[in-house]
Amino acid sequence: MTQHADFWFDPICPWAWMTSRWMTEVERLRDVEVTWHPFSLSILNDGKDLDPDYRKHIEAAQGPARVAMAVREEHGQEKVKAFYDAVGTAIHPEKTDEPDEARRFHEAIVKALDETGLPAQLADHADSEAYDEKLRASNREALDLVGDDVGVPIIAIEGTAFFGPVMSPAPKGEDATKVWDGAVALASYPGFFELKRSRTSGPIFD
Repeated sequence: MTQHADFWFDPICPWAWMTSRWMTEVERLRDVEVTWHPFSLSILNDGKDLDPDYRKHIEAAQGPARVAMAVREEHGQEKVKAFYDAVGTAIHPEKTDEPDEARRFHEAIVKALDETGLPAQLADHADSEAYDEKLRASNREALDLVGDDVGVPIIAIEGTAFFGPVMSPAPKGEDATKVWDGAVALASYPGFFELKRSRTSGPIFD
């Protein structure tokens, strides 16, 4: 029987990207159907007291999530994953040396739209608030399931949601399905809340 999962992501988040590569592998190996939801870390952190460098980073990084939502609203849910795959690849494993973050993210958006055959003018939404309310609603849908003290990735399996898993590198093959089975088992227990240990490495893009 097909299992249904929901996955919330902000394209700029390297940890969500790592988890999405695992989730993609699980989709390939198991009868799992994933719905991919844009999420905005910029909106999540709006009004919060942040480190100035991080504030500058997320303000420069609003564009990819905005364009992902524009893709969903104007071209359908089925186009979201392809755009995420393309823009995430450009932002993370194919990261350029462009020092201006806003420009680097814009270049990644343009490249992703071209690779996926989506209209180039969708890039204009990077600087537009047209779909910010849709992003807020997507954020709220996810946070209503897991609480307000997390970011992305957020995964819901048959309605039970959690933050994570955070992994590096992304598991492949049998390892991917083992992690999936464990995640499903934990999610199935109503009293499960948290499982965590400190990270010892950064994202490994392979």
